[in-house]
Amino acid sequence: MLEGILGPMSALPSTANQVFPLAAVTGHPTLKLALLLAAVDPGLGGVVIAGGRGTGKSVLARGLHALLPAIEIIDGSFNAEPDGEQPSRVIPAPFVQVPLGVTEDRLVGSVDVTRSLAEGKTVFQPGLLAEAHRGVLYIDEINLLDLNALNLLLAAVGSGLNQVEREGLSVAHPCKPLLIATFNPEEGAMADHLLDRFAIALCADQTVSTAERVLITETAIDYAENSTTFRRQWQEESDAIATQLLLARQWLPDVVISNAQITYLVQEALIGGVVGHRAELYALRVAKANAALDGRNVVDAEDLQLAVRLVIAPRAKLSAPSQEAPPDQQPPQESPPQEPPPSSENQAENQPENQADNQTESEAENENKDSENNQEENPESADSPPAVPEEFMLDAESIAIDPELLSFQAAKSKAARSGSRGLVLSNNRGRYVRPVIPRGPGGRIAVDATLRAAAPYQKSRRERFPGRKLIVEEVDIRAKQLQRKAGALVIFLVDASGSMALNRMQSAKGAVLRLLTEAYENRDEVALIPFRGEQAEVLLPPTRSITAAKRRLETMACGGGSPLAHGLAQAAKVGANALQSGDLSQVVVVAITDGRGNVPLGRSLGLPEPEVTVDLKQELKEVAGRYRLLGLKLLVIDTERKFIGSGMGKELAEAAGGRYVQLPKASDQAIAAIALEALNR
Repeated sequence: MLEGILGPMSALPSTANQVFPLAAVTGHPTLKLALLLAAVDPGLGGVVIAGGRGTGKSVLARGLHALLPAIEIIDGSFNAEPDGEQPSRVIPAPFVQVPLGVTEDRLVGSVDVTRSLAEGKTVFQPGLLAEAHRGVLYIDEINLLDLNALNLLLAAVGSGLNQVEREGLSVAHPCKPLLIATFNPEEGAMADHLLDRFAIALCADQTVSTAERVLITETAIDYAENSTTFRRQWQEESDAIATQLLLARQWLPDVVISNAQITYLVQEALIGGVVGHRAELYALRVAKANAALDGRNVVDAEDLQLAVRLVIAPRAKLSAPSQEAPPDQQPPQESPPQEPPPSSENQAENQPENQADNQTESEAENENKDSENNQEENPESADSPPAVPEEFMLDAESIAIDPELLSFQAAKSKAARSGSRGLVLSNNRGRYVRPVIPRGPGGRIAVDATLRAAAPYQKSRRERFPGRKLIVEEVDIRAKQLQRKAGALVIFLVDASGSMALNRMQSAKGAVLRLLTEAYENRDEVALIPFRGEQAEVLLPPTRSITAAKRRLETMACGGGSPLAHGLAQAAKVGANALQSGDLSQVVVVAITDGRGNVPLGRSLGLPEPEVTVDLKQELKEVAGRYRLLGLKLLVIDTERKFIGSGMGKELAEAAGGRYVQLPKASDQAIAAIALEALNR
């Protein structure tokens, strides 16, 4: 909450004497603990924090960095650990923030032009990944970062090694920073496969009372008036946390976890429907880090429950019904009690009551003696906490789900609703993202990359061409790879034949106008292709103009045959031409039909009638199957009113690798909503 009041904290140097103390941040107990656990085990997998404006995301990240211990490095290395032979020095733990406009060269490293020119050989200039080794690598607004740069970053941090193979370079160096990332869901979504690369994903949005907001305001005012005095007030508590963090790092290698505890984490992941194995692997490390933070060398049940809350729960499909456990994990079924034989019953009935009482008392005495012997052998067992929780946290039938576990899922849903369409690569327009070897004429020259490629050979080239200061040859030329935002094209393919044609057309026209109202912001285009009689025609070519759309959609004839094959072919032709222009990121064909095509494609194209009768269903499948090769999406909205339709809309969607939706009452609002959902998939 302090970030929005204090202003941009990124302007402050990242030292312990100039950042807001982590202990002084109001609220966020779970986030504070998650950051401390990641600091105990930097190889844990990193933390990503979602939250709205002014929720303290950057303050938390920088406050944690101020608590990290200094590191000892070898002079002239990429923050390498000393080996006792080479000279070393102690430096503060690095704090490296990745800017949104970072290029791949600055991120992973590139050729040092100055030194390469002087020494006559390729010299590596380290990037941000090398500078962040053994420190903090912070990414603010990670959802807005270039996707290629983000993939390179996550691959290097995940493997612990940055491998650079470019422009004559072949360098590898360790890359093991503490990764912290933040993003605002209102500014765009973050893909699930990227979120899965982080061990802990939490939400910074919290509900605060009036008293807490007053406390936050007073704290921000105190810090702004005299930051030195404010930090001195929290110095003792900050030192205590820093000491606890330092000791936890030393205890972490000695923490052990049992096989039964690992089984518990795996079962929680299975109950939550978690995909992949990263969840249990990250949860295991979180449990061990929490034990080390508490000064213990054995993981207990509370550590496991915390690991489930931080790692498994945000990945779980909590809204879905709980999945059945695998056969090897099903609880054994209790067999019905069998009736004892008659002889036993008679003996029990004839047995004297005092004899039965004496037998019961002797059994109780034996149990007490056994328990006393067990306590003498292991005196800590009576007071030690259980090693495995008694109940599964994600099993709705055994325990209520903590609402806090759903907070990050809500943030993801909010981000998905506000997600952007996509990006396309270009040679002449957009933001410069990376240098590439040019293919053919045209394009912009990347001067920086060209100089880096030519720098190592200047010394030898000057011997061949004396008197020239800079010699650039054709093999050194590098072009700029540009990237820019691009929208999508939605092609409405509407069946205008039959009795329901008028209703379908009215709904499709309404959906076109609805999508066009949002087309300007997302750079989307809309087209309309009705098919009736013998052919399909492009009634509305791809456009973003509402005026042109209304003019074209005023009149439209309906009735006649159903040339569905020709309609699919026309939509594919329009979509493929749009993709080749390079102005769109994707094309979605929304086919509003009952799937009953009755006109062969050859007749629509004016070809001679074949001697053999054409299999219309097979022809439709072949036309739809080409959508995969062309990179087009097909969404079939089946308007068949019968419970079991006789059309083949579902088969067409399967052949094209698309989606099938049965919607008998296809209103313009429903069609527009389904089309938008298909774009965001």
